[in-house]
Amino acid sequence: MQLNNPEATASALSILRSGETFQWYVITLLALVVYVYTNEYSKKNWRGIAAGLALYSVHWFFEIGNALIQHFSGHALWTVPTGTAWLLLVGVGIELSFMFSIAGLVLSKTLPEDPKLRIFGVPNRLLFAVGNAAFFSFVEIFLAMTPTFVWVYQWWGALPVFITVYIPFFLAAFYCYDWQPKRQIAFIATIAGIDIVAMIVFAGILGWI
Repeated sequence: MQLNNPEATASALSILRSGETFQWYVITLLALVVYVYTNEYSKKNWRGIAAGLALYSVHWFFEIGNALIQHFSGHALWTVPTGTAWLLLVGVGIELSFMFSIAGLVLSKTLPEDPKLRIFGVPNRLLFAVGNAAFFSFVEIFLAMTPTFVWVYQWWGALPVFITVYIPFFLAAFYCYDWQPKRQIAFIATIAGIDIVAMIVFAGILGWI
């Protein structure tokens, strides 16, 4: 099988959760994330917060899955070999993770007030999810042109990322936005719980990721 820059995997694993790459700007990014959520909390924007946490929990679910693919197949679908101040998992640095932690909240502000509104005959939540997924996929094309983000498998690229990763991200965020609080809490708690258990088992105990 022909691979694209397979050396990126070893590079990523060599800095995985290593403090040697740490940079102080991470603290500033953390403060900004905290500010975003505390600001929305002060406004009692529970729906926006739910959208943010829904996307973030799904993001971690996919990142753990990507890391497990690396463990079992030798290479992840997407890899971050350099350029991050702290590599959390083989395919995500702290900077990307912080961005995804607020993406659902921020972009939920663009949603039409009426969840039943159709645009060009398409439910607006679905349309906005697909539109944002397309935008993020295009951004990832640029990232893959840099040394900091690698698609090792040649069959993996913008289209599969768009369909299998980003559409689920934004569907989770935008539909969770409209759910009743009990359903929001149940969804977020379930996915986040799976993430936490997976990290404890696969990273903490087994050391696979």
